[in-house]
Amino acid sequence: METESEPYVRLATLRQLHRVVADLNTARSLADTLQTVVDGIVVGLGYELACVNLVRPDGDLVVAAFAGDPAAEALITGRVGSRASWERRLTMGECWDGLRFIPHTEGWVLLEDDVPQWHTDGPDPRFEDEWHPEDRLYAPMYASGGELLGVISVDRPRNGRRPGAWGREALQMYAFQAAIAISNARLRANMQRALVRLEREQQALRASEESFRQAFEYAPSGMAIAEMGGDQHGRLLRTNDALCRLLGRPASVLRRYSFSDLVHPEDIGTLLRTSAEGGRAELRLGRRDGTYVWVSLRNSVVADAADGPRFLLTHVEDIEERKRHELQLAHRASHDSLTGLPNSAELRARLGARLCRRPQSARASAIEALDAAYEGREVHGGHDGHEVRREAGAAGGAGEHGFQPDGPDRYTASDPFDFPGAPTAPTDGPYDHHVHTVAPATDVDDGTKGLAVLFCDLDGFKSINDRFGHHTGDAVLIEVARRLTTGVRDGDTVARLGGDEFVVLADGLGAADAADLAVRLRNAIIPPIRVDGRAVRVGASFGIGWASCGMSADEVLRSADQRMYIEKRSRSKAHRRAG
Repeated sequence: METESEPYVRLATLRQLHRVVADLNTARSLADTLQTVVDGIVVGLGYELACVNLVRPDGDLVVAAFAGDPAAEALITGRVGSRASWERRLTMGECWDGLRFIPHTEGWVLLEDDVPQWHTDGPDPRFEDEWHPEDRLYAPMYASGGELLGVISVDRPRNGRRPGAWGREALQMYAFQAAIAISNARLRANMQRALVRLEREQQALRASEESFRQAFEYAPSGMAIAEMGGDQHGRLLRTNDALCRLLGRPASVLRRYSFSDLVHPEDIGTLLRTSAEGGRAELRLGRRDGTYVWVSLRNSVVADAADGPRFLLTHVEDIEERKRHELQLAHRASHDSLTGLPNSAELRARLGARLCRRPQSARASAIEALDAAYEGREVHGGHDGHEVRREAGAAGGAGEHGFQPDGPDRYTASDPFDFPGAPTAPTDGPYDHHVHTVAPATDVDDGTKGLAVLFCDLDGFKSINDRFGHHTGDAVLIEVARRLTTGVRDGDTVARLGGDEFVVLADGLGAADAADLAVRLRNAIIPPIRVDGRAVRVGASFGIGWASCGMSADEVLRSADQRMYIEKRSRSKAHRRAG
């Protein structure tokens, strides 16, 4: 099972990987892109040495960029290795998904081939997974059509060990993004040359248009020309085959649309902000089958020297795979690897999103806040518990309750609720948009509905773990997680804090509702759980806490935890095991 800190380590690695991948798209030339690739490996992926071997037109590979050791860089940069030698290396050793690892026990046969290489000194490994100075690790880069673009070579991991599954996946993802960046750099160079030729004399213009047509039509990623200005701004005039395949629509159909017709409704604002030269954005475009695909969209303005801007040239790159990887990595960072439930960090984030620092006694009731919203005024609870109201669009001057309006819809610092962490709704409208979380005053159901926090601790789980082993214990936790998830409503949260502790967040419940839910969940856990033909049973103790504005997430969880232990101590051990 994962350690509790591993999701945070993965999230930190993901952020670092995002930063170095973002740098790939800022390079202006192919040479800058290649150097950025190797620099990103040294800075972000934990290797001391890295180089890019780029495929030349004749098929051989040349050392095009190097990072980590100036002496080695001067020695091998610009040297060429034959395609046959490289193909031999990429079939040796161990295949790590898209990577190729050649251990030192096999690499000695490569000492005499013509591939440029450097030699590092160091002691022999003391552990099985320790990096040997003669170990080799390669990450091939392929274009979208499957042809080899080049090979990334890395050496000397900073931790001194061979990369694990997470490190391999990071290097493989980086090689995938590097291949896209190199292809895009080449494409941009071709497109820039084509655009320059458009401004020359008529004879040069015809030759330029042909080059442009070929670069446009045969580009590996989607390209489009859209009208610029006027009533038809954004209408597609021309699309290439790659974009037609991506969106599942023929070119004749796409000419009836503009990008605003194809973009996801939630991304229309992003599209409008990028309809300018150099504008770029990541958004979703609609396919013919009704689904949406994530793309990276980049605009360039094609202008005429006499008439000014003529049309928009848009590069559309399919980033669906990268987005899926990002979502997967984000899910791993925020969810428990064993049960698939939200983990402790995600639970605190969801709980904290419902809380503000304004205490419950310093605000109006939820019903009053809703009434104020419909009537166009703002309602706060005064320090003495009385309502404080302000009509929307009230004139300047001091209000009767001491508020100093700063314009028609804003308070100054004299607002008694203007402190760090307080909602900032007055900047967005005439009333507070934050829905305050209310807690029942007592355990007696007085009709108040709030956010119930049910803290669950399994009874008898430790004895199962000790007697039958962690495999059985893990199976019990997985089944308990399933039963808890089945027993709550859609929209409720079931999270695993760690060990045999779970937490349920259920909104809109009264005190009696929360007590009934705890009983139902306890009864769902009690039935025997079969693991490998053996029936085992656990009980559960529940503590019910209530979230309320003015409390932190930790305070809410601590309150529910204390109530759970009170409930656990109030029942005998045999009774707890029986549920």
